[in-house]
Amino acid sequence: MRADESRGPQALDGFTPWPPEFADRYRRAGHWRGETFGEWLHARAARFGDRVALVDERRRLSYRELDTRASHLAAGLSRLGIRPRDRVVVQLPNVVEFFEVCFALFRLGALPVLALPAHRRSEISYFCEFTEAVAYIIADKDGGFDYRKLAEEIRAEASTVKHVLVAGEPGPFTALESVYDEPAPLPEPAPGDVAFFQLSGGSTGVPKLIPRTHDDYLYSVRASAEICALDEESVYLVTLPVAHNFPLSSPGSLGALHAGGRVVLSRRPSPDEAFLWIEKERVTVTAVVPPLCAVWLEAARNTRHDLSSLRLLQVGGSKLSVEVARRVRGALGCTLQQVFGMAEGLVNYTRFDDPEDVIVETQGCPISKDDEIRIVDDDDRDVDVGQVGHLLTRGPYTIRGYYKADTHNERAFTRDGFYRTGDLVRRAPSGALVVEGRAKDQINRGGEKIAAEEIENHLLAHPAVRDVALVSMPDVFLGERSCAFVVPRERTPVPRELTAFLRGRGLAPYKIPDRIELLDELPKTSVGKVDKKALRHWIADKIAQKGQ
Repeated sequence: MRADESRGPQALDGFTPWPPEFADRYRRAGHWRGETFGEWLHARAARFGDRVALVDERRRLSYRELDTRASHLAAGLSRLGIRPRDRVVVQLPNVVEFFEVCFALFRLGALPVLALPAHRRSEISYFCEFTEAVAYIIADKDGGFDYRKLAEEIRAEASTVKHVLVAGEPGPFTALESVYDEPAPLPEPAPGDVAFFQLSGGSTGVPKLIPRTHDDYLYSVRASAEICALDEESVYLVTLPVAHNFPLSSPGSLGALHAGGRVVLSRRPSPDEAFLWIEKERVTVTAVVPPLCAVWLEAARNTRHDLSSLRLLQVGGSKLSVEVARRVRGALGCTLQQVFGMAEGLVNYTRFDDPEDVIVETQGCPISKDDEIRIVDDDDRDVDVGQVGHLLTRGPYTIRGYYKADTHNERAFTRDGFYRTGDLVRRAPSGALVVEGRAKDQINRGGEKIAAEEIENHLLAHPAVRDVALVSMPDVFLGERSCAFVVPRERTPVPRELTAFLRGRGLAPYKIPDRIELLDELPKTSVGKVDKKALRHWIADKIAQKGQ
């Protein structure tokens, strides 16, 4: 049962909607079709029925079964007391339950907060407290980590979390499987309502929440599926964390489901596991980050697995080197598609009919004719074609503001609604964008974004640390790793002491500095700021000279 559309979307404190004139334009253009995720899944189930929708290491689920189980779980969650617009932190690995949970929450009108498996106490506690989450949904274990122990810590810190639901052995909590109940009529949200929150890998120490609506996100899914030519015969392999925007919607698992294809969920992205899935399920398309792409290309030389079904390899998350891009077709026998985008909205693709130089040397063009792009200098003046500048964008699936972040939104968005992406780009003669780097104080470690300020704040909490600066250092495999320059107090800490301290504060493993250097003082610029550029040059030179 749809909530009354005449009232429009339900107001959500802290959410910045599109101005009415833009919303009307996107509806007239057919981008926003007035469809919720619940209705979208119903339509998929009616059309594709008993076709297999989802596959993981334990089971296969048809479209009809996914739709039915989502309805049963929505009813059960409602009976637990979870209501429309309640926030629920969802931290699940690549398993079928991820989709059952998300679609159940969509159908209920509750709002999933999509955490990643790598997040630990520091991040999860913040998400729960900031969103006032009423529930936390986890797996029992994944990758050797017991999420039930983490949940015990979260329950002690986040007073609003009333329910912990576990996919697998529940321990002291509630088994997710026990919650499923007989469906009951539920008021569905409006298409313009916020459907869920993604997480920004921004440059500050405070993670920002990205509100995505049914209308805007489903548009990006439909358009991406069309650009990538997905159909009922497509088999999409998820190797990256399923909650990431890239493997979720670009075109990702949702794009494959939109087209009636099959989604295969791999717990690990390693060639050993992924290549087995490609052979077993006859996978046609998958997505990786550049470091993983290099590993796959090397492994493909000696693999005994049959990879001949693979038609498309998407690479995104960070910039792919031209040298590696040129090797894809020969090594894997498939087409390369470069993808450049962000969870805040804008997504660019190279197209199948692009010349080879555009495919290997650029990051493609936007999804939509209504994606507005500006490339500007430091004073927000448009630069000439071919010149490097700051990327600004607005459009039918790019947010107008982070959730409950008024002060930050004033810096991250222009007065006329353009989002400051923090990327430095130039426009190639073909019209495609070429990514040249980041303007924000952020480290891109193989596609995982690390906010320097966050790690610096944690290190400054150590009693032996007087000052600290975290910078990127070059790495052949990951593109960038992190190096912390630490100025000690009277007592000089050893690096392993600081590393153990950060682990004890519950940081995700990828955020722990890869290297720690001790200095007497941090270099300063002429205006007294820490000269991180000098630190980056210093560590890059040291690595180049000594090979360490």
